[in-house]
Amino acid sequence: MIAGILFLLALATEQHAQVLTGLEVVSAENFKIFQGKKIGLITNHTAVDRQGRHIADLIHQAPGVQLKALFGPEHGIRGAAEAGEKIVTQIDAKTGVPIHSLYGKTYKPTREMLAGLDALVFDMQDVGARFYTYISTMALALEAAAENDLEFYVLDRPNPISGRVEGPVLETQYRSFVGIHAIALRHGMTIGELAQMFVGEGWAWRSSLDSGAAQRPSLAWNKLRVVTLQNWSRQQFFHETQLPWIAPSPNMINEATALLYPGMGLLEGTNFSEGRGTSQPFELVGAPWLDSETVAALLRENLAGVEIETVTFTPQDLPGKAMNPKFEGELCHGLRFKIIAPEKVEAVKLGMALLWALQKTHPGKLAISEKRMARMFGAAWLREMLLAGADLQTLGQRLDRETEAFRALREKYLLYKD
Repeated sequence: MIAGILFLLALATEQHAQVLTGLEVVSAENFKIFQGKKIGLITNHTAVDRQGRHIADLIHQAPGVQLKALFGPEHGIRGAAEAGEKIVTQIDAKTGVPIHSLYGKTYKPTREMLAGLDALVFDMQDVGARFYTYISTMALALEAAAENDLEFYVLDRPNPISGRVEGPVLETQYRSFVGIHAIALRHGMTIGELAQMFVGEGWAWRSSLDSGAAQRPSLAWNKLRVVTLQNWSRQQFFHETQLPWIAPSPNMINEATALLYPGMGLLEGTNFSEGRGTSQPFELVGAPWLDSETVAALLRENLAGVEIETVTFTPQDLPGKAMNPKFEGELCHGLRFKIIAPEKVEAVKLGMALLWALQKTHPGKLAISEKRMARMFGAAWLREMLLAGADLQTLGQRLDRETEAFRALREKYLLYKD
């Protein structure tokens, strides 16, 4: 154990205190933490070390550890599936271990899937937005572990868009698989910190979305363990970690995309293109009817850390990334967002400002889905206030109040300081 710790310290010093993931921490100890255990691994293609070795292969080869089952989230174990594409149960070609889908007939490990296991291990890269579904997969798996009295290990990874927080907080009536617990839209937490919050707040055994879930009694379960990152600061963005960027999903192509996503993802609830079907999803947005120059001028008065340019683009089918995108084959007038100072970017406020500008300039053409926007945003008030003609300052003030409330709630669950 001491030798392994010294190795990690030497590695960090030699490479200028580069960030070490939870996977790299346990790998340096040859997975001793899992010795003698039968493991179920919840993971995807992002769970690799700096040499590109996948966690499933590393655990499969580790002496004294039995990898008995793999569990695949949205986009699958190897990350090849489009957003929303159902995943089927299969056998992993590299390890021969069965893969159980958690994005198909069920979103939660069943008792049959967990039979014979001692522990579940969760390792995948999140992007820092509440409506990114890997968080929901973890929440449901935590509930399953508690119900079946299994240990649950989270191998932590960085929040790629830093520890910054932006509201709103999800309201209970809008819970769904794209928003499972009452956290801020840009939560500013790692998956390990979120797991601690889900357990600490008693949410871990209220994750299921079925009608009877709210009646389920609390379980006295405390078998969560987080293997923490080394050398990560809450102020860091992903490019500062020295870790390789591996697209967590087909349209999450780089750090800039991830940073814009908590705001631009809200466009999923409108008839305005979020850039799917282009080479720059969430960085490039628009519609055939957009007066791009007028909207850009309004946005430039209310932004920090971002430059905007007007462009045109035509969404197309992109197999493996986006099929049947909005305005497929139509020329769109659009906006391209360029990050110039990531530490200044308030992504949710940017998305909110864009919706405000669109409603102000195109009230007869912009359509905001009541149900979809409430699910994505986590509350109904944004759509209601936009339609009522609220000014941007009033919208921002309400968002700030919810941000502060969540910041206070999360404080006791933070594992890393500024």
